[in-house]
Amino acid sequence: MSEFSSFDDVRRVLAAAASPDSTAMAGAQDRNGQLTKPPGALGRLEDLAIWYAGWRGMARPLIEKPQVIVFAGNHGVTAQGVSAFPAEVTEQMVQNFQHGGAAINQLAKAVGAQLNVHALDLDRPTADFTQSPAMDDGDCLAAMQSGWDAVDRTADLLVVGEMGIGNTTAAAAICAALFGGDAADWTGRGTGVDDAGLANKQRVVNEGVARHAATATDGLDILARLGGREIAAMAGAIAHARVLRIPVILDGFICSAAAACLLKTDARALDHAVAGHLSAEGAHGAVLVALDKPPLLSLGMRLGEGSGATLAISILKGAIACHSGMATFAEAGVADG
Repeated sequence: MSEFSSFDDVRRVLAAAASPDSTAMAGAQDRNGQLTKPPGALGRLEDLAIWYAGWRGMARPLIEKPQVIVFAGNHGVTAQGVSAFPAEVTEQMVQNFQHGGAAINQLAKAVGAQLNVHALDLDRPTADFTQSPAMDDGDCLAAMQSGWDAVDRTADLLVVGEMGIGNTTAAAAICAALFGGDAADWTGRGTGVDDAGLANKQRVVNEGVARHAATATDGLDILARLGGREIAAMAGAIAHARVLRIPVILDGFICSAAAACLLKTDARALDHAVAGHLSAEGAHGAVLVALDKPPLLSLGMRLGEGSGATLAISILKGAIACHSGMATFAEAGVADG
């Protein structure tokens, strides 16, 4: 698939995506049962290793080439005063990423991940979704295509992150439209708005959902009407990883909202993904419950940028190192009871 011309193209790609390799999973399960440890002693690490093995098609896999992609976009809804920071900060932070000065640069380096940064039409913000759809279908598809094309086909693990002033408002609106409830259930303080600012964000989210949710047909429609270019790009990258059978670690609230748009389009769209962490952005836990993705970490983080998921790469690397590197009872000459 080289180019999306309609949302139906995306729907067909998701519907046709392959399942994990059952032979590799069975082999990994068998190996796990022979390792020099009591059954289940490594807890969730064992499940993670078997899951990863299935998606990579190897009973004894390695993680050698993780990729982290940060997408940036600007949101017209910031005209409603929903953020404590001006929209100019998006471009300034992109420059910080490019110069190696952000948290994500340090975390990606620490886990040995390739980091790529893609700024998406920062001089052309999306529309204010309280007045019209944030993006028309063409703009949304173009952003999804940018995410799709950003994935390194040789990567063996993917994290996607974001930067975009106003995007917690867009994510809250997406979640309210997809999962129901009032704006207050989904809207947090984002960059740190005060009580009046929070009330304003909730108003904006309610207005956006009221305008668009009733006429949307699935998660892709919601993505276009309430999302942003960086959110659509994350969805495109996650979708491409699904097709390539590259496992994905999801980041925080905004990344999870992007992923939810795929899940509400195809029920198998996130089978290749785990949640990296539980963000301190209030509604993230509810999104993870809706996605059925228990987090690997809970450290009170709410930075975005893919930071929590990138940190969680170490957890998955540990799981694979134990699974593929430990000796079996036979190899170690240890009695297995």
